[in-house]
Amino acid sequence: MNRLLRLALFALPVLAPAMAWGADSAGLTIVKTLADNGGEAYSLNVQSLLVITALAFLPGLILLMTSFTRIIIVLSIMRQAMGLQTTPPNMVLAALALALSVFVMRGVIQQEQSQAIQPYLSGQLSFSQAIAAAEPPERDFMLSQTRKDALHLFVDLSGKSYADPKHIPFPVLVPAFATSELETAFQIGFLIYIPFVLIDLAVASILMSLGMIMVSPTLISLPLKLLMFVSIHGWVLVLGTLANSFR
Repeated sequence: MNRLLRLALFALPVLAPAMAWGADSAGLTIVKTLADNGGEAYSLNVQSLLVITALAFLPGLILLMTSFTRIIIVLSIMRQAMGLQTTPPNMVLAALALALSVFVMRGVIQQEQSQAIQPYLSGQLSFSQAIAAAEPPERDFMLSQTRKDALHLFVDLSGKSYADPKHIPFPVLVPAFATSELETAFQIGFLIYIPFVLIDLAVASILMSLGMIMVSPTLISLPLKLLMFVSIHGWVLVLGTLANSFR
């Protein structure tokens, strides 16, 4: 149960506004009671509903609120640039991207655990207070990685203005962050693609000059790409660059 609550608190900064709107529209009455510290606490049934809903949306939240999007796109582009269609498999790439995402997000996770999860489990904070305490670390991470043009776009589309970026609500901040991550991932993927394209062009030119038209350039360039990638410790460079790109 503790693990479920941790996952729920990590996801609820985005889900809370949507679930509140859904509850109002469906006529669901959320029962609140006074906690020992004077705050408000949701009933156990409502807390269970929030946890189940958060778990249902958890895969999407991982893609949109963490570093997973940038990492998985760069790894997929790198695999395509090398000419490897199914190697490494999608499951391996997803697991690697998830592991690296946890490594990158460890600071945010530790802050949320110390500020929201542990106080809530020990009874120091109510459920709503724990949600509010879990928002700042995730908000700071997304704001630090969001491009200004993407942020201004979605703020303008929302029809509101905010004096402080920290006051921007999650329904506006999350799409801006996701758009920035896509743009950054494609820029990194382009830089990774260039040396592999040069190898393909060199091999194709040599084969054409030798008159070996019937020989597929991929048959020759693929081992050369693998040799170059292994010799320069490509995995260390790519994963290290991705991790450093979030600083």
